[in-house]
Amino acid sequence: MQTFNLPEKATCLIFDIDSTLYTCPEYADEQIDCQIRHFADLRGMTHEDARKLIADARKKYAAEHNGKRISLGNLFTTFGITIEESIAWRSALVHPEQYLSRDEKLISVLSALKKDFHLICVTNNPVAPAVKTLEVLGIADLIEVTIGLDTCKKSKPAREMLEYAASVAGADFSECISVGDRFDIDVALPLEMGMGGILVNGVEEVYELPEIVKPAETNNDEPEKSSDSTNILLESLVALLS
Repeated sequence: MQTFNLPEKATCLIFDIDSTLYTCPEYADEQIDCQIRHFADLRGMTHEDARKLIADARKKYAAEHNGKRISLGNLFTTFGITIEESIAWRSALVHPEQYLSRDEKLISVLSALKKDFHLICVTNNPVAPAVKTLEVLGIADLIEVTIGLDTCKKSKPAREMLEYAASVAGADFSECISVGDRFDIDVALPLEMGMGGILVNGVEEVYELPEIVKPAETNNDEPEKSSDSTNILLESLVALLS
């Protein structure tokens, strides 16, 4: 786990889902590969040729952008595949129930965090398959809102998705922490926006978050000041009347 610019008083945790809230390389890989296979079938290519085409395009993008990674949704747009098409593909092709199961430890951890933080998910999957993933894990009712590819018609990293997350929580950017497994996709932009960031290597490190993140503390001094002021006022009235 790596932490970046964590706020002293946070109110909102923004989670990536895939390879962050679960550890299952087979499912994470299948979500990518099922789309590449579908792309290949539509283009009349072999699956292997399509995989090579996408891998080469990723390498080219990284070489031209100082090593940064690009999401598959954004990469597909360079081949003429719109975000709307990616939404339809993912909605039809992604089946988390075939790979994942209920995670009691994650449920316990997020239940504890929910007492102090708004919990929001931002994902490059459409909302429907993303929520299916959360349901399989047993945490859908703990997440305040899931922001997906079809929410803003944007693929991470996208400022609009993070702005929406902060607005739902009613939080300043400085009160938000983005948690994910890919620095370029999940952490870099939030840091630029003034948020904190946590880079994790799977759900095992998410289990540790209650020891890492600090919620905003309630100011307990104000009621005492108000009470003191009231007592002073009462004493003054008694003095005037006596």
